Amino acid sequence: MSGRALANWRRWLPPVVAAVLVTALMAALLRPGRSGLAGSPLLGKPAPAFTLRSLDGGDVQLASLKGRPVVVNFWASWCVPCRDEAPLLRSLSETQSDQGLAVLGISFQEPALQNARNFIREYALAYPSLIDPGARTAINYGVSGVPETFFIDRQGVVRSADRGGLTAARLSEGLSRIGIKWP
Repeated sequence: MSGRALANWRRWLPPVVAAVLVTALMAALLRPGRSGLAGSPLLGKPAPAFTLRSLDGGDVQLASLKGRPVVVNFWASWCVPCRDEAPLLRSLSETQSDQGLAVLGISFQEPALQNARNFIREYALAYPSLIDPGARTAINYGVSGVPETFFIDRQGVVRSADRGGLTAARLSEGLSRIGIKWP
């Protein structure tokens, strides 16, 4: 390689490398978020136990719900997909309690409890909404963002996990894995 060609090569290498890195970063950031039924290390395993305080002051123990199918939804008031799926979860809790289904919401990294209370009031959520101090329960469930929903069967085993905002079809699929027909 001639001296001039080598100088040109050295001059163009940093911008080319930078352009490749920026393109890769943009592709990663603009890729649609992970959503849908997800592989979770918890699938087929007992759901991690928890006892959490509800926003209305009572304690809820997952163990007390054994024998019932349970849907555990991690959410936050600032989460747009959580707002989109809230009416589905409200409808589910209103229509499926006769099949023994329990729906639990767990507030995730909520900056102010009043925001969570406002969210519950806005969407008329009647199922328990729980506070997870230090996100310990979220960590035990492997939650990396919201919304995430776990479907637990009557024996207390996680049968399905969903990441991203629920749709009626994905909710129905998760429920079918724990023996609930919906709608």
